[in-house]
Amino acid sequence: MAQIIVYGHKSALTPRISSLSDAIHAAAISALQLPVEKRFHRFITLDPHEFVTPKDRSIDYTIVEVSMFEGRSTETKKNFIRELISKIAAVGVTPHDLEITITETPRANWGIRGVPADELELNYSVNV
Repeated sequence: MAQIIVYGHKSALTPRISSLSDAIHAAAISALQLPVEKRFHRFITLDPHEFVTPKDRSIDYTIVEVSMFEGRSTETKKNFIRELISKIAAVGVTPHDLEITITETPRANWGIRGVPADELELNYSVNV
């Protein structure tokens, strides 16, 4: 499981939502081995006064926050970050304008489909 929130300037992010979602999902399938049907993305588009950014970033500055079950190896997470950087660059956001954070939580801390997630039987492995 991975929930992904993407923040960016409204004028730059809005036209890229579909292509960014596809890029992010491709990276998640490849690096995290998520099933194709596990796409959970939200896009927060902000006006410039709502999205204060460093002076050395462009209007394309984008933040990707990934919340996922704990259990993946450090190398898997690094590979995911590398794939995100590469695939997102292909849709026009340079590595300099991209920041990614990964937050991991125990499955017991998630509620999904009416139960704690550690009680769910998953059709994929988190320990990759």
